[in-house]
Amino acid sequence: MRAFETADSAHVLWSDGDRAWASRAAAEVVGEGARDADFLAERARLALGRFGERFPVIPRAVRALCWRPWLASAIAVAAFIGGLMVDRIGGGQRINVLMPPVLALLAWNLAVYLLMAARFCRRRPGEAMRQPWRRAIGRLATGLQPHPEGELGTAVARLASDWSRLSAPLHGARTARILHLAAALLATGVLAGIYLRGLAFAYEATWESTFLAAGDVHRLLAIALAPGVALSGIPLPTVDEIEAIRAPAGENAARWLHLLAASVAAIVIAPRLVLALLARLVESRRSTSLPIALDEPYFARLLRDFRGGPLRLSVIPYSYTLPPAATSGLERLVARALGGNTQLTVGAAVRYGDEDAPLRVGSDSGGSQIIALFNATATPEREAHGAFLRALGHPGGGSRRLVALVDESSFLARGREPERVAGRRAAWRELCATLRVGCVFADLAAIAAAGSAAGGSLGEAASALADNLAEHG
Repeated sequence: MRAFETADSAHVLWSDGDRAWASRAAAEVVGEGARDADFLAERARLALGRFGERFPVIPRAVRALCWRPWLASAIAVAAFIGGLMVDRIGGGQRINVLMPPVLALLAWNLAVYLLMAARFCRRRPGEAMRQPWRRAIGRLATGLQPHPEGELGTAVARLASDWSRLSAPLHGARTARILHLAAALLATGVLAGIYLRGLAFAYEATWESTFLAAGDVHRLLAIALAPGVALSGIPLPTVDEIEAIRAPAGENAARWLHLLAASVAAIVIAPRLVLALLARLVESRRSTSLPIALDEPYFARLLRDFRGGPLRLSVIPYSYTLPPAATSGLERLVARALGGNTQLTVGAAVRYGDEDAPLRVGSDSGGSQIIALFNATATPEREAHGAFLRALGHPGGGSRRLVALVDESSFLARGREPERVAGRRAAWRELCATLRVGCVFADLAAIAAAGSAAGGSLGEAASALADNLAEHG
């Protein structure tokens, strides 16, 4: 619902009345003493039900993002069958003990373990799944249902993007579980195939090499088959025994197959099953504790209405006296951005050159969230506007949530060309960026005059204001 409600910035698909109904109905269901998460979840369920009745594509988009458990089972079965169908462990019915595919399987898994260890040592806390996985999940989600256009299409696209980002750690653990289990079953299938074919065919073990003598072969196999020797109790053939099976000679391959199978069980099957179990535990934990930040503007606005406490927001104009129309537009903008339960206070305008005054005015306003209001007709100056922002944002060494709001009403009323408008905006953005203060542009007079028809311009400005107040502080 966050994706749908934030994408519908103009409130075309989901009106203010719908949003208020969802919050009111959820509050009645969960009661006053409910946890914040319970209220948000209940509100989302109720809202999604009504939203889905109007737009059937939404439930389909949600279902497209749901995990299919059968996929893991299908991959596991395919891995086992693939291992079972490996019909050769050597050339014909003679096994070269230096080059059976089983040794390649052991080497591959050891390389995977080393890579995992290296990545674990280099991993940063909270690191999520790689971007290619996120993009793949997003493409899968959006490809399984029709992609509408307009506001609804934007909402569906945002849903897929937000969910792929949010569920990236969960999908990472899930992918690891599936791959580890598939690797264990692939190796199990290979061993099953070896023993099934060993019942009907007589395999002979031999070896040949241009560069290695029997002693060298013995040392190599002592390393490669050490886990199998320890697990099975079958001793490794001696140097003389290895020399005796040098091609074209050979011997029954039974003990070699037992050593290879025991080594695969010790190096591949058992560790992979343990890793799959650990990944399953991580997956289970992440599936019940998705990292949703409830201090985001969207959730903060909903929770503020649920708790009943108003948000105190102070607006301090600089060298600018708000006309009545701009004041009305400011109220509409703040209500759309932060909700109707916002206590807005517009302070006295600070005169040009009185940059120290905001410290006192800001303290008297009683709010920790402040909007510094400027007129776009003014050219931003570091010594004046910049000093005002610095003083307003850090009173007495403290910190506040501060955003610069540039009213373009007078500037646009003069019929400015797009190039001049873009240039003036760039200048304001540059000043605010140097001070790490969010910058939002709005035509307050137009918002007041258009009313509910303000549509996208009001929605975009409101979203930018809410996001910047949440980010800068």
